[in-house]
Order: sequence, then structure tokens, then C-alpha cells
Amino acid sequence: MKNILHTLFITLFYCTGLFAQDAIHSGVPWFDQNGKIVSAHGANIVKDGNKFYLFGEKHSDTSNAFAGFSCYSSVDLYNWKDEGIALGVQSKGRLGPNRVGERAKVMKCPKTGEYIMLMHTDSLGYKDPCIGYATAKTIAGPYAFKGPVLFNGTPIRKWDMGTFQDSDGAGYLLIHGGLMYKLSDDYTSITEEVVDNKWKGSESPAIFKRNGIYYWLVSDLTSWERNDNVYYTATSLNGPWVPKGFFAPESSLTWNSQTTFVLQITGSKETTYMFMGDRWSFPLQASAATYVWQPLTFTDDAISIPNYYESWKINTATGMVSGSKLEGKTVTASDKSIRYTGQWKQGLNSISKTETNSNATNAKLSYTFKGSQVALYGTALPIGGYAGVTIKDSKGSVVVTTIIDMYCKYAQSGLRFLSPVLKKGSYTIEVTVMGQHSKWSDKRKNDYGSTGNVVSIEKLLVH
Repeated sequence: MKNILHTLFITLFYCTGLFAQDAIHSGVPWFDQNGKIVSAHGANIVKDGNKFYLFGEKHSDTSNAFAGFSCYSSVDLYNWKDEGIALGVQSKGRLGPNRVGERAKVMKCPKTGEYIMLMHTDSLGYKDPCIGYATAKTIAGPYAFKGPVLFNGTPIRKWDMGTFQDSDGAGYLLIHGGLMYKLSDDYTSITEEVVDNKWKGSESPAIFKRNGIYYWLVSDLTSWERNDNVYYTATSLNGPWVPKGFFAPESSLTWNSQTTFVLQITGSKETTYMFMGDRWSFPLQASAATYVWQPLTFTDDAISIPNYYESWKINTATGMVSGSKLEGKTVTASDKSIRYTGQWKQGLNSISKTETNSNATNAKLSYTFKGSQVALYGTALPIGGYAGVTIKDSKGSVVVTTIIDMYCKYAQSGLRFLSPVLKKGSYTIEVTVMGQHSKWSDKRKNDYGSTGNVVSIEKLLVH
């Protein structure tokens, strides 16, 4: 039955002219069965039946206002079908127009059989925080917003949050700063405060359990900027919680991402725990923000992501992880078959001399290829900017369009864009320097983000 469902699901991609991916690719835009950007950040995944359901924040490129919580489904964690908006903007109230809705987390309540979504609601200025909840009879929704989650009749007026469902079916609400509440049997209210660790900062909380040990992952307070996330362990949710330090190499900024969830994938041979992180890109969160999903490594009770895998595979039936490498014809940035317009040059600061770079608005490169997929490699930099990417078919019709963010606090070379798998044919990829970059200020008026508009291209890979 599972193989039949997988075949039917993958057929959706053939019907739209987009063919299936065969691996998880981190740090690049993902496309659904309709060729649109997968927009589901601050997310979690729930396995229901033979499918995985991804819930997260839908974004726009013009405002941080709540635009709805998205739902996508997948049978393999590689290819995602848009199931629509699970919870949309309300006519008024805490999730009404010009409000904030963040970090939607869904759990199925064992007692009632209902699906419960918890989320952070707020004003656009982040001065009216409150944890709210919504319910649905079916996993994809639509969900009905019910209002605040109450503890002793009072709303939880906090912001960054997560959820955890223990092996005994009990549900928990996690709050920034190391605060945890236990949910009622129906998951719609709070029955007790479990622990308040009073950790400094500690946003984007996520907990998972393995071999009787609880792991609590958190990030520091740097707004949408990435930082070195840390974790704690305990043998009881009540603690004591022991600080364990970074779980990715120091200064990698958690491989340039922020924790949102850890998914347990239990198979017939192994159980894999997948770190799910967001690579935010304010203000173009809809187009340019991406995802970093990586398998966690365990050494006794320690976790780590020692290496960053741009591409990797997970067999959801066996739970086993394997490597993956993109293959194809390499076309270096200096290849004469690539056409450049505007101002481009080779070599910039610490970038390899073989890379071609530009910060000139509307500077463009284009390359015509025959095949079914194209990948773009380059270097993200502290002075990196936005690049528009378009693929046109032989008739000049646009088949793919997106934006990629070339910003990182340190020089990070690697995969920046991977097209959907298209019907084999002749296509032209165009990359345009937009003359813009990610930049923002937090509530304390601290400035973050890039200081330039550079787009740095290393090579194309055509399959």
C-alpha cells in the first residue's frame, strides 16, 4: 500500500511537468507540485498514516504580517504537495489583519482524536504576545482558531514557542527562556508549570526524546540572524537540565540556520532524528528564506551535526540515512558559453579566483542548456545580496522563478539554487543582481543583515 501511495503522489509532479526530487537539499528554495515556493517556516512535521504533514508560517515579501499557516504533505520528505492554508487570516482578533502569527505546531490529541495547533500571536510591533490554539477534525484542516491557551484562567503572554509530545501521549508547551507547561488531556489549556529554567535568551525551543534522555534545543536572541544554537539534556522533563553546549561546529551559526523542530523517523532498521532549521531572509521571507534539514549524530548522550550535507537521503521505511551527490555537466563561471551583461569581475576578497562576482544592479548572466535540471553554486558573504533566478523554456515561457539570498555572516560556498526536475528539453537560466540585500533591526534597534549586494557565482551543474 505504501508503494502505491508513493507512486500516486509522485505522479502529481509528472502531471504538472515537474518531476520528483530524490533527496533532501538544504539551503535552497523548494518547489511544490505546482512549481511554487514551499512557504512553511517556524515549522513542525506530523506523520499521519503514510504521509508526513509539514505546517509552518506562510510569508509575503512585503510585510511580516500574518499571512496564514501552510500545510504540505509528502510521502518521502523530498517532494511536497500543497494542501492549502490550514489556518488563514481571521476577520479580526489575535490573528486578524496586520497581526503576527508564528511557529505553528500541530499535535494529534490521543484523548479526543482532534488535531491541535498552537502558535504565537502578536501585534506587528511584538507588544501583545499571546499563545493561541486552533483545532481541526482532519490533519490538513481547515483549523478553527479558538483563542488564547489559558493557565488558571489567564493567557500565556509569551512569544517564541514550541511543542513536545511525550511517548505517553502527554503534550507540552515550550516557551523561550527555558519555560515549559504541561497541556490538559485535550491539549487546549495548561494544567501546570513543569519547569522554568530562566535561561537567558533561548528562543525557538524544540525537545525530542531518545533512549530515556530528553534533548532541549534553543537558539540565542539575534532576531532573524543566525547564531550558534545550544542544547540541554535531562532524564526528566522536570530537570535538572544540563547545559551541553553547541551541537554544530562553533561559528558555523548552526550551519547558518535556527532550530525549529526535531523529527523522529522510526523505520524497520533504524531511527533517525532530523534537525529542522530555518534560514531566514528578511524582508524577502516568502521568496528567499530556505530550510536546513540535517540528520543528527549521537555519541552516548551527546548530539551533533558535525558536517553539513547539501544533499542527503532518508529511507522513511527503514529509517536509514545515506549520502547523495548532484551529478551532471559542470560549467564554471568563467566558461565562455555563459553570457554576461553589466559589470562582473573575477575574484573578490576571500572568494576563489574562479568565481565571477557583481554588485551592479541588473547585471545578468544567462546560460542555455539541454537537460532536465540545473544547479547553481556560489558563495554567500557578509556583503552578499539578492539574486533573481529565472528559467525559460525554448519558447521563452517562464517555467521557474525565484530569489536566492547570497548573504551569510561568514564566507559559505556551496549550493545556492536547484531547479525542479523538468521535462527534458532546452532551457535558459538567467541570474540577475537585484541590487538589494537582507537587512533589518530588532526591537532594541540593533542592525542585522548584509552590508552589500554582491552576487558570487562559482559554477552551474546541468543534468
